[in-house]
Amino acid sequence: MPSSTSRRRAPILALSSGLALLCGLAVTSAVRAAPFMIVGDDEKPGTDAQGKPMVNPTGDDAVLIVDLANPEAPKIVVSLPLENSIVGPPTNLDISPNGAIALVADSMTVAEDNGVRKMVPTDKLFVIDMKANPPKLAGTVTLGKQPSGLSFSPKGDMALVCNRADGSVSVLKIDGTQVTQTGTIPIGPGVSQVVFTPDGKHALVVRSPDNKVAVLDVDGDKVTYNKVDVPTYPFPYNVVVSPDGKLAITADNGGGGSSDGSLDAVSVIDLRGPHPHGIAHITVGDAPEGLAMAPNGKYAVVVNVDGSSAPQAWYYHKTGSATLLKINGTTVTAGKTVPVGALPEAVMISPDSRYVYVGNFLDKDFSILKVNGTDLIDTGKRFKVPGHPASGRMGPK
Repeated sequence: MPSSTSRRRAPILALSSGLALLCGLAVTSAVRAAPFMIVGDDEKPGTDAQGKPMVNPTGDDAVLIVDLANPEAPKIVVSLPLENSIVGPPTNLDISPNGAIALVADSMTVAEDNGVRKMVPTDKLFVIDMKANPPKLAGTVTLGKQPSGLSFSPKGDMALVCNRADGSVSVLKIDGTQVTQTGTIPIGPGVSQVVFTPDGKHALVVRSPDNKVAVLDVDGDKVTYNKVDVPTYPFPYNVVVSPDGKLAITADNGGGGSSDGSLDAVSVIDLRGPHPHGIAHITVGDAPEGLAMAPNGKYAVVVNVDGSSAPQAWYYHKTGSATLLKINGTTVTAGKTVPVGALPEAVMISPDSRYVYVGNFLDKDFSILKVNGTDLIDTGKRFKVPGHPASGRMGPK
């Protein structure tokens, strides 16, 4: 029979346990409340002793979840040993609008051919449970060949993924960490990135080799392509949409996915009304690829490779660059351009629209830029990562 002392202690212990649980929940909530970005490192491309390109064995890639509570001193929450690829736009991963899960499309892997390693398309999509502490792999889904750019719907109950080698878009149903492919839409060879409009009624798919953006209709869980396309500057590779849904901007490589010494452009698409159409091409740097829209809708940022990955070429520059694009209604103008690191890929903008993060693949770090009004400023600070950052997206806005 329990003693009276034990009986008196029981409520005290229960109270202590309850307080501990509340404290634990408070800590978890604080952690989950911080802005996060997801970063994919790719360690498969490399160079030999003579500087010639080579392919490393697979197994050293990683997907990082990064805490941005202190915007000028990011911290890695967890590094997951998942494969990732620089092949394709730097938008092959994303965090759901409610921050509950993340998706990572594994575009390329390594295969042996008579003792020689080579890159080949894969077909896997990784599902990460962001509610776990720390976040962890929750499952793997098989899609089409070479899944690349992807995005969640505004409600987070659907995602679309471009299968670049198959020329199709996979439609995914999202239910917690359960991700199910419900359909595949043929579009055309080389589809690279897809993004929803803010009202969730349409999605834009970049058709890189065809120099077009396809417009998809979304009605509930039904997605259709009615052959509506909008022309762009040559080789569009990435696309974003303004928060008010009035316009889209594409980053257009021009050189087919790499620098060639010539300046390229971004295209502006007017999304108002039943007939989306191009309204401007704005000159930026050489080989723009990474592209992000500010949550406040006042600007976007595009990053330019500028020959920074081609040290033997006549057009080589030691660094790439980031260009701020000012937005006023449907008018977009090029603003300030600042140097960043070598071979810049991903670019992300903080939820408060004050900070810009540019992933420098060759430098294995992120440039941290600050925006004051429409002035783009290099803080001089870099965020080092353990591998080569090939892609990245910002968490919920």
